[in-house]
Amino acid sequence: MSAIIVILSGVFGLLIGSFLNVVIYRVPRKLSLVHPGSACPGCGHEIRAIDNIPVLSWLILRGRCRDCGMRISARYPLVELATGIAFVAVAFAFMPTESAFVAGLLVLVAFLVLAAVSIALALIDLDTHKLPNVIVLPALVAIAVLLGVAAILLQDAPAFGRAAIGAAALFLFYLMLAFVSRGGMGMGDVKLAAVLGLATAWVGWPALVVGAFAAFVFGGIFGVALLLLRRAGRRSSIPFGPWMIVGAWTGIFFGDAIWRAYSASAGLG
Repeated sequence: MSAIIVILSGVFGLLIGSFLNVVIYRVPRKLSLVHPGSACPGCGHEIRAIDNIPVLSWLILRGRCRDCGMRISARYPLVELATGIAFVAVAFAFMPTESAFVAGLLVLVAFLVLAAVSIALALIDLDTHKLPNVIVLPALVAIAVLLGVAAILLQDAPAFGRAAIGAAALFLFYLMLAFVSRGGMGMGDVKLAAVLGLATAWVGWPALVVGAFAAFVFGGIFGVALLLLRRAGRRSSIPFGPWMIVGAWTGIFFGDAIWRAYSASAGLG
């Protein structure tokens, strides 16, 4: 059963990755996700179903439109591949147990939603310096509902209470930063903080703490690198959403190990 879940998660991730490419392009432009269908920006010819197979079609066509030969960015298959890999990693990390299969499956779906949203928001923020409400808010509701139902089935109210506290705490922390920075931190980051706080705190307090701290470490490294490479100045606006996301997943996957290592080195445990 575990192998089936991992394989299905990977295949589903590739398909979702194809959809995320549409989301990443259209949502910032406030275009419909349904109409019109995907088409080549060069010749306008609608992309055939056979040419829309994740990753494989791009490789077969050698990264070009079948009709006009226009080069297709490698970003498209990379997003698809990254989503597939992310879904497999999440499936391994949140594999449902036989004793609580339904609840475990709900938790798995919640973190698959988070993975898909993470990829879309990170790239949109890098492109536009925005984190659209149309993605962030539905993600918050969906993940909260999935984890809430899972907590009921598991009879684990403390887990959901911890998640709710994590969401509120990280939201308020980023709200304070937005107020103090006077524009240096956007409200999109504040709302995203609630989503990430909810998910990381469900995993545990170490995941929340490590995830929150890691965001500033990664963001700081990126900012210093841009300064050293002269790709940005001291007043340049740098999107922070991607580093919040990377930090959160660091906490989710490695929070316990990092916290134990820190506690041991600091003589706390």
